[in-house]
Amino acid sequence: MNQNRGHHHLAPILQALLVTFLWSTSFIIIKWGLVEIPPITFAGLRYILAFICFIPVVFKKKFTSEIKLLTPSQWKKLILLGLIFYTFTQGTQFLGLSLLPSVTVSLMLNFTPLTVAIMGIFLLKEKPTFIQWLGGTLFIIGIITYFFPMSFIGNQALGLLIMIIGVIANAFSAVIGRNINRNKNISPIVVTFISMGIGAIILLVIGISINGFPIISFKTWMFIIWLAVVNTAFAFTLWNLTLCSLTAMESSIINGTMLIQIAILAWIFLGESISIQEGIGMIIATIGVIIVQFRKNLRQTI
Repeated sequence: MNQNRGHHHLAPILQALLVTFLWSTSFIIIKWGLVEIPPITFAGLRYILAFICFIPVVFKKKFTSEIKLLTPSQWKKLILLGLIFYTFTQGTQFLGLSLLPSVTVSLMLNFTPLTVAIMGIFLLKEKPTFIQWLGGTLFIIGIITYFFPMSFIGNQALGLLIMIIGVIANAFSAVIGRNINRNKNISPIVVTFISMGIGAIILLVIGISINGFPIISFKTWMFIIWLAVVNTAFAFTLWNLTLCSLTAMESSIINGTMLIQIAILAWIFLGESISIQEGIGMIIATIGVIIVQFRKNLRQTI
């Protein structure tokens, strides 16, 4: 009996690891695509196509009825979520990848749980636990270890500034998303569909307005389609499915492996080497960010 339960539990763990691997490969594929496509336009194309992938699902009667019943207040929250999470957060991530190594962008994005924990104190009245503060301290130590001594080449300082804005936007979007989902009166599919569509359209309009529509090779179109269909629509759906079976602690640990996965992939495919000091900083930061995401009740499922 226990053996069967173990096998059933292994499946969502492996599925979650597959999702984190796909998300990690996104950093490499985006780097390749940025050779041809300006970052904002690239982000817009990715999420417009992912938005289109959700249309057959959302046009079922269950979801169309739900959309028709949305109140003006709910629409405002969904528009705000789309603007902050997709336009700002994803836009800055693509801009950051055009200026910084993949691992540095990933490391900066891991500031998000700590920022969310701090914001939660003021916006959601959620006080972090002692162990979360401990995790935040470890994460800061890891960041200092990774970047010490501070030295920037070319536009790296600008890239870090952009990523700081992206982290703040990502944290705000997490708080808004938690506020929307906490009420449990809008399904996750509808939340994703509407917010993604709004954010993606704004991204694409901004990108084309600034740079025009780029000439894109067949290979790069394949990159965009793969990112949209597999790494976004499929991966987000599968991740949400795993959250029905995994505890918050398990999901946090699996998600925390992305930093290491990205470092290995960037070393193999992009030639981005990691020094011993940077590696130690990454490990400390990874442990810290996992601890920050722990909840008081470690058996709680999301």
